[in-house]
Amino acid sequence: METPVYLINGFLESGKTNFIKVTLEDPEFINGDRILLLVCEEGEEEYDEEKFRKKNIFVEYIESREDYSTAKLMELNAEYHPDKIIAELNGVWQMQEVLETKLPEGWTLVQLITMVDASTFMNYINNMRSLIMEQIKYSDTVIFNRCTRDTKKNDIRRIIKPVNRKAQIIYESIDGTDMDKEEEDELPFDINADPIVIEDDDFGLWYLDILDFPKKYAGKNICFKAQFYKDDKMGKGSFVPGRFAMQCCANDIGFIGFTARIPSTYADFLDSHRNRDWIYVEARIKIEFRREYRGKGPVLYVTKLEDSVPAEEEVAYFT
Repeated sequence: METPVYLINGFLESGKTNFIKVTLEDPEFINGDRILLLVCEEGEEEYDEEKFRKKNIFVEYIESREDYSTAKLMELNAEYHPDKIIAELNGVWQMQEVLETKLPEGWTLVQLITMVDASTFMNYINNMRSLIMEQIKYSDTVIFNRCTRDTKKNDIRRIIKPVNRKAQIIYESIDGTDMDKEEEDELPFDINADPIVIEDDDFGLWYLDILDFPKKYAGKNICFKAQFYKDDKMGKGSFVPGRFAMQCCANDIGFIGFTARIPSTYADFLDSHRNRDWIYVEARIKIEFRREYRGKGPVLYVTKLEDSVPAEEEVAYFT
């Protein structure tokens, strides 16, 4: 039987402790299980350990990164035999190192949640970008708390989605209630056109929008300029038209794009082109399950392919 592990990440005072307290008040989550809470960072808020013990919730403190080890976790597993584990991580630990720590047999990481104080997020981005982006890029869910009507959700989304396109973004108000879901951007292209024409400068915005709202593109035709990419892992008749885009900063430029399928009439086109060649693409969009998406995502069914001159600005942006 698998024992689920929930990792709660974020900087000091980001709302981790309060989030865990609320979670451990939820009868559906507790469900009579033995729960082990690992506290790797102590903030101003404290846990009521006596109250927790009455609910079969046991608190253990891990004071250093070195103590968060396989041996220590195995020791705690043998002592408590937990049904669930919640770990409140230290916000300055390297997430990659934490995730590489081997868990005891039967423990399974099911969710990594990053808590963010919306009022200080842009300050962290400007001064500690690499550290906060490492937290975000591994997260399944990013919760922005202390949001107000002035919180710029679209700016937040443009920062997060290029780094972690699968992350769910949740916004909570100062009193902890859920705010309205993200508003859609006013787009610089006509979503109702046939085909939808994506200008060179708008590729990044289109990429983010179709990730967030794939259903509205299902069955629509689209045309754009891109660079050719294919590797040996892709099946016959598949490639990725995409662009290099600035994700976090000038030192973090990566290739973005979506899987495309071609009719047999374009087989020679694929064989004769090399990665980074500029091409013009017309395609019909379908939303399908793909392994690389770990679920459903856009698949482009090509109707036309041509060589193209490069975009005036080779790197795409998300603004």
